[in-house]
Amino acid sequence: MRLLHTSDWHLGRSLHRADLAPAQGAFLDHLVETVRAERIDAVLVAGDVYDRALPPVEAVDLLNDALFRLREAGARVIVTSGNHDSAKRLGVHDRLVDAAGVHLRTRVGDVGTPVLLADRHGPVAVYAVPYLEPAAVGADDLPDSGHSCDDEAPTRGHAHVLGRAMGAVRADLRARGGRSVAMAHGWVTGGAPCESERDITVGGINAVPGSLFDGVDYVALGHLHGPQTLSDRLRYSGSPLAYSFSEAGHTKGSWLVELDADGLARVEFVPAPSARKLSSIKGTLEVLLADPALEAQTVDYVSATLIDPVRPAAAMDRLRGRFPHVLTLIWEPIGGVSDDRGYAERVRGRSDLDVAADFVAHVRGSAAEPAEAALLEQAFEAVRIAEDADPFAKPGTLFAALEGVA
Repeated sequence: MRLLHTSDWHLGRSLHRADLAPAQGAFLDHLVETVRAERIDAVLVAGDVYDRALPPVEAVDLLNDALFRLREAGARVIVTSGNHDSAKRLGVHDRLVDAAGVHLRTRVGDVGTPVLLADRHGPVAVYAVPYLEPAAVGADDLPDSGHSCDDEAPTRGHAHVLGRAMGAVRADLRARGGRSVAMAHGWVTGGAPCESERDITVGGINAVPGSLFDGVDYVALGHLHGPQTLSDRLRYSGSPLAYSFSEAGHTKGSWLVELDADGLARVEFVPAPSARKLSSIKGTLEVLLADPALEAQTVDYVSATLIDPVRPAAAMDRLRGRFPHVLTLIWEPIGGVSDDRGYAERVRGRSDLDVAADFVAHVRGSAAEPAEAALLEQAFEAVRIAEDADPFAKPGTLFAALEGVA
């Protein structure tokens, strides 16, 4: 039995407004070719198929096309929902498409009912566990395993609900026997998170112990975006693309999992096609624009950090002249002192003019010049006079008062 474990496609996602649909399409093309070349029996998609509960139409079309082509290439497809997905929307028509060999498993009550695959050694039971938000899962939503020891956490956190789900899996497996695979979406102890993963701590502790999955031959995990091996049988495939600059060093891909008559036989990493790289650069604007060592980064998605003592004018436009795919700009002036106070504390006891002057200094890196300070003072005085004349004046009246000053 040959399985391809993937997850966290996040269809519909952009990277700081850069369109990632072409790169996501290229990955799905690669997945279809891998199914053909490696004679894959089933593709396992462990959640976060979409990036949000209401995906754009283009993302829905991309998924529809991918599922059809994967099935046409000869693989069954088993999909479960992640914390970014709407389980109801992703699972629409699930009973109907089951007959076509595409299995959408998003219903909490179905966690103990496997998708049954088969090879010459007999059946393989695949238990697809959707993302379970503790606050949303009712006490009676999950099947009762009949074994209280399956509830490993005393509180209704992630470990509790996932423990209940895996208890139902083991109960069915005890009666059924044979080889088994589980799919789940969450943070299992030992996995390293990235900036682009949505926090799932609401409703309980987010990390769960790997021991919850004991008794299963292979566990296909989703949620963390870096490919990770927690044990031979417990792995994250990671996302197919980098969705934040914290993922710049990742090698993206999928796991090819092979089962023999006795269970897990072999796991091999299948690299995803290379997409546009993500690079972070740092220095003064003039250095970044002139340094020949940065020539390789001119084709990358770039996050630039400027350390100029004074914020350069039109910095983003100038950077784009050399780095056309620059996405973010951060200013960290040399010698700058961070202010960790909250906004209310920073403005307490200060006049409107003082606050405005501080804002100019913060944005530009230098205090307002005398002529600028005088202009700000005139503007605030004009507003004060207009408000004194008519406290209920519409905003347009106040702007009119400023026209003479400007």
